[in-house]
Amino acid sequence: MSSLAEVARVAGVSVSTASRVLAGSSHPISAKTRAKVMAVADELGYSPSALARALVSRSSRLLGVLVSDIVNPYFSVIARGVDDVASRAGYVTMLCNVDRRTTTEITRLRTMRDYRAAGVIFAGSGYVDDPREPDLAEAVGEARAQGIHAVSLAARGIGCPVIAADAQAAAYEITDYLVSLGHRRIAFIEGPEGMVATRQRRDGFLACMRDAGLAESAHCRPGGFDYEAGHAATLRLIARPPLPDAVIAANDEAAVGALNALRQARIDVPGEVSVAGIDDLRVARFVGLTTVSLPLYEMGAMAARHIIDTPPETAAAVPAETTTLSHRLIPRETTARRPG
Repeated sequence: MSSLAEVARVAGVSVSTASRVLAGSSHPISAKTRAKVMAVADELGYSPSALARALVSRSSRLLGVLVSDIVNPYFSVIARGVDDVASRAGYVTMLCNVDRRTTTEITRLRTMRDYRAAGVIFAGSGYVDDPREPDLAEAVGEARAQGIHAVSLAARGIGCPVIAADAQAAAYEITDYLVSLGHRRIAFIEGPEGMVATRQRRDGFLACMRDAGLAESAHCRPGGFDYEAGHAATLRLIARPPLPDAVIAANDEAAVGALNALRQARIDVPGEVSVAGIDDLRVARFVGLTTVSLPLYEMGAMAARHIIDTPPETAAAVPAETTTLSHRLIPRETTARRPG
């Protein structure tokens, strides 16, 4: 296949002129020159690359998705929602791991700007009182001013539209369900320290316990969003009796860790201790975990549609409004009514 330089040489024009013609640029070029370049390109079988078109048009069919932890299945569901919509519209999804670092988010966002991405989706939560958040907000503003859409899938003060579930309400609802089953002494295994998502889920748990008159029976324990964190936190609970009536983990993966720790200690679940999580990931369905289903796939799909359906020239003008999607309680086999 011929190169752009060869097309330019045969047509007798500069490489930049040939590039503008083949990319459909509005740059002033005579109809005669355009026709000649197109004829030569057709004769030589030249097809411009997506990157070349992006460099001229200042936009590409690329969607960047920034995830906190690329191995966390929470983000896999979101990414599938993004990519299903993107691929049907002829867009490509690029997944970037940021390891829960705001500095890395800024770096990845700038990379997306260099690639003329159509939009960037921030899939992870930020930190409480994050000193780098103003810098990220500034970078988001610059990207939007250049026609790159930005969408956050968690409540963050970075100046772009938010499409998210109400994690605090989800934690409240799962706690309320356990209270309705007669559980009174409930332990909550938190997510990573300092994250907004951790605070939201913990606050939902504590609010429900207060409303139920059980504030003194609420026990929050440090944990994380992975299996190992839930397992370790539950081992610490077991080592300090009495056992709680129920354990809620901040997400499903940690809840499965809690479930296995209890079973390894030969503690009957749900006969002695009920266990619940939040998210409704595939692992929750395999082990029969009671949880709250968050619309992760829908969040990713809606974010992709927003970017694809909104003209790039309006990116900076799109209001930073929040769209809240509904969640759903999913009772399963790891919870039961408290005897007596």
